[in-house]
Amino acid sequence: MTHLKQLICGLFFISAAPVGAAESHDHAAHMGHANDCSDAALACSDKAQPFFDREGRLWLAWQGGGRIAVASSTDGKSFTSPVFITPDPIAADVGADSRPQIIRDGSGVISVIYSVMQKSGYNGRIYLSQSKDGGVSFSQPRPVTDDAASQRFPALAVDKTGRALAVWIDKRTARAAKPPYDGAALAFAWIDGAGAQPTSIMRENSCECCRVAITFDTAGNPAAMWRQIFPGMIRDHAVTTFKDGMPGPMYRVAEDKWNIDACPHHGPAIAISAGGAYHVAWFTEGDARQGLFYATSQDGGAHFTLPAPIGAADKNPGRAQLLAIGKDVWLAWQEFDGTTVSILAKKRAGTGWAPSRVLATTQDASDLPVLIANGAHPYLSWLTAKEGYRLISLEAAP
Repeated sequence: MTHLKQLICGLFFISAAPVGAAESHDHAAHMGHANDCSDAALACSDKAQPFFDREGRLWLAWQGGGRIAVASSTDGKSFTSPVFITPDPIAADVGADSRPQIIRDGSGVISVIYSVMQKSGYNGRIYLSQSKDGGVSFSQPRPVTDDAASQRFPALAVDKTGRALAVWIDKRTARAAKPPYDGAALAFAWIDGAGAQPTSIMRENSCECCRVAITFDTAGNPAAMWRQIFPGMIRDHAVTTFKDGMPGPMYRVAEDKWNIDACPHHGPAIAISAGGAYHVAWFTEGDARQGLFYATSQDGGAHFTLPAPIGAADKNPGRAQLLAIGKDVWLAWQEFDGTTVSILAKKRAGTGWAPSRVLATTQDASDLPVLIANGAHPYLSWLTAKEGYRLISLEAAP
């Protein structure tokens, strides 16, 4: 993508569509300024990524003051002293969909990955740091791959056996192609105590600037959802499910027909409930529909139901999150009415949805909402400039 297109991308994201996401991203991007912060404390951070380990301890990775930090908590309120993975400030990727990722695998190894912007253009590089002593110390960060082509928007998840998978946007094959093809590619690597295993390219012609959503099916196979570039510069969403360690067929979620040669900066969400139903949510400004939508599939993503709108259209709904716990599914999203940012959620039990409810609000800068599970218990993780970090039980919320 040329510098001009990247500039258009940024302007598009701030001022045009998706409006709800644009507004909330603007809040998040200026979070540190709202607090008049310049250091790496959690209170000065604009992004915080949570993870519950098998013992129920909450781990939090954040970026602030150009540094990546990790702390943990047993109650979601008080945290251990932060451990700084990057002793000195770095050129952290502050893109709307880019944030540090953290997991603790089945052997107890804590892995943190994050993207650093390289000197030229909008090129990033993803680094990995690990702790084998329960978060007391972390290894010197190192690239997840020797290839220096742009890598951005990492996602990190753990399967039911405790094995860790990383997926990201990678431009190595796009740049090597003659002529270079549109967008980028999806790359993945399994991660263990020895670091990142060899990288594989799972799909080409992906959008180069939207996060990837990953989860695991009932058999433990990874499933991914991302924004794909279809012929005619159509940026619609697709899913694939791994089999025998490799990605399977690509299926289009919906024909939104969003024709745009720019960056939406608004990634999707995916969850798979007991019984194998796929649940997906995404944002589009296509010719066929505009706004935030939800759909489900009963055949592994091959066919999805007609997209159903999410939220109040006049309140700029965006940034959907999905979480499946057994047969229950939680859907959360963000709305902005010009003054207040609200996080709403609703629960699906069986085939029907309960009414939506407001979980939290702020009138200041805010991070994007994240849904996580502590065993069978669902939570909203949300960082705001005024209220600070909040871990809210979806079961206990009014």
